[in-house]
Amino acid sequence: MPAIDLSTDVVTLTRQLVDIESVSRDEQEIADAVETALRALPHLEVTRRGHTVVARTDLGRPSRVVIAGHLDTVPVNANLPSRYDEEAGILHGLGTCDMKGGDAVILKLAATVAEPVHDVTYVLYEAEEIESAYNGLRLLGESDPELLEADFAILMEPSNAGVEAGCQGTLRVEVRTRGERAHSARSWRGVNAIHGAGEVLARLNAYEARRPVIDGLEYHEGLNAVGISGGVAGNVIPDECVVTVNHRFAPDRSEAEALAFVEEFFAGFEITLTDTAPGALPGLDRPAARAFIEAVGGVVNPKFGWTDVARFTALGVPAVNYGPGDPMLAHKQDEHVETAQIERCEQQLRAWLTPQSTPGNQENA
Repeated sequence: MPAIDLSTDVVTLTRQLVDIESVSRDEQEIADAVETALRALPHLEVTRRGHTVVARTDLGRPSRVVIAGHLDTVPVNANLPSRYDEEAGILHGLGTCDMKGGDAVILKLAATVAEPVHDVTYVLYEAEEIESAYNGLRLLGESDPELLEADFAILMEPSNAGVEAGCQGTLRVEVRTRGERAHSARSWRGVNAIHGAGEVLARLNAYEARRPVIDGLEYHEGLNAVGISGGVAGNVIPDECVVTVNHRFAPDRSEAEALAFVEEFFAGFEITLTDTAPGALPGLDRPAARAFIEAVGGVVNPKFGWTDVARFTALGVPAVNYGPGDPMLAHKQDEHVETAQIERCEQQLRAWLTPQSTPGNQENA
């Protein structure tokens, strides 16, 4: 089993995590390494569920915060092992941005902040990058909801080391066209379902994004084809074509409202919902959110992607995204992160959690 060294600096720790391959559904190796490292820390209570590891302080503080990050990555794309350009201050490799830099910050804080001003629950979980059914945070909320109870939560998704509030919801549908098979040499005897999908693509090309402003933040919705399939053989007119469409919707819409919009948009076509997850309103009026934002610089941006902030919101826990890395680089082959952002996130969170650095934190959560 590869080892991770919690005594090293946070950039080296990020490299160690990146170099443990952990594509979704294959997180055992990295979860084992994380669990072993955390169980060596006497000030933490450690719980393991599947490939999700939870470490908690229990100091009797009047407030508790959750700091969470996922351990899995998208599939490898010739971008492992990691590569460090020390002169440029850039760490390259799968997961550097999304989100092992954030995981390294979590682990470094867990190891070195033994007496934070808030009790802290550190959560490193599995299967965020795939279907919601496998999501470790969702499963933990079902099996051990008490482990996620808190006054505030920070999800260390990449946000350029700044606060991104809320998140957009996401759903996927299959838009299906039907036809009739025939020999391609006598195509007029059939109906080509792939040709019928042209209208689906035309509607998508004409789509104009909705851009609502919520708590002073402008969100930007999206509706895009992300896959298309059809046909059974090179000499057969296809009788079915399926266009998979992803809708990213602003957090002022419920899942039901977003689905109703998609169904109306594709009126006349057969629609099948395959996956859905709600958004999360910014919640910037919550005292805990305001206090954290002030502590890390006061600048807030909207989160356009879906994140597990929505799960905390559903549990009644105000939450924000805050982590190193440019979210525009997530899932790219040349995924990378500025090491200065990893270090800044560690420093700012350490200051926020350390009593002498931020007087009054106990009252603000």
